[in-house]
Amino acid sequence: MMLIHTHHFRDIERKPEYLQPEKCVPPPYPGPVGTMWFIRDSCGIACAIVTWFLVLYAEFVVLFVMLIPSRDYVYSIINGIVFNLLAFLALASHCRAMLTDPGAVPKGNATKEFIESLQLKPGQVVYKCPKCCSIKPDRAHHCSVCKRCIRKMDHHCPWVNNCVGENNQKYFVLFTMYIALISLHALIMVGFHFLHCFEEDWTKCSSFSPPTTVILLILLCFEALLFLIFTSVMFGTQVHSICTDETGIERLKRKNQPREHRANWSSVKDTCGGDFSLNWFNPFSRPWQPEMPSDKDLVRQVSSLSDVESTQTTEEHSEEIKDEDSIEVLDE
Repeated sequence: MMLIHTHHFRDIERKPEYLQPEKCVPPPYPGPVGTMWFIRDSCGIACAIVTWFLVLYAEFVVLFVMLIPSRDYVYSIINGIVFNLLAFLALASHCRAMLTDPGAVPKGNATKEFIESLQLKPGQVVYKCPKCCSIKPDRAHHCSVCKRCIRKMDHHCPWVNNCVGENNQKYFVLFTMYIALISLHALIMVGFHFLHCFEEDWTKCSSFSPPTTVILLILLCFEALLFLIFTSVMFGTQVHSICTDETGIERLKRKNQPREHRANWSSVKDTCGGDFSLNWFNPFSRPWQPEMPSDKDLVRQVSSLSDVESTQTTEEHSEEIKDEDSIEVLDE
């Protein structure tokens, strides 16, 4: 075997201080499906706490400022049930997106012995990540926050304190959808409440004083408008990503690294968990569980060494420049 030197940081064989072979120990036996996953990142944890605080603030204003003081009990009950159901689904989706393994590649399998056991043939290569000491399957990328290579990684989202990848993209899509819905619902209720208070005495339309009521409603309106715009955009980009079977990172490399795409409907069904049903909108329903890549799936075929060098040159100019790979290839 020879190591192609496409980047000085990629040559992990010549940089033992960067990735020492003895640190590449075989990965432990994989845990059961559904094992809790949590990223200890202070920024992500803070963003997750802020997310929950803002949703609970909206709950407080909707219930104690608008619905409970209302004399129209039918209006209060219906809107209270709808808003609380959507808020519960949003927070449940947030928890699932945050605590689900997004598709992490096993660490420590980039050992010399394991690579030799693959018995690479002429024209075959394997991509090694020197940061987490793993052999990367196709469409996997390294996340500097999670410190792992993630299969079909779209991006790292601090608001869910996790990567959005193969196993939790459904939950992230549901989270953005439900947040957008409760934001829209809150804006509509705020509008109706202002109209109601203008028509009647402000002291009778809320249990709080008029200045406090106005401040709480304006803050809620600002929060809901901001979240509606942000989550709607994120929801749209994620749906587009699923329908085109192309992650955000892959979109950056599309021009120089064309690849075959699956049928749109097939990608949607895999992400949402089978044929269309109410389970698509259920954060407690698991998406389609892909099989773990076998050893042969870690090996990639190239027509020439120039193809490998072209691929690496593209990666150096992409957002994933931190994802420094090295390549093992067999001389022909």
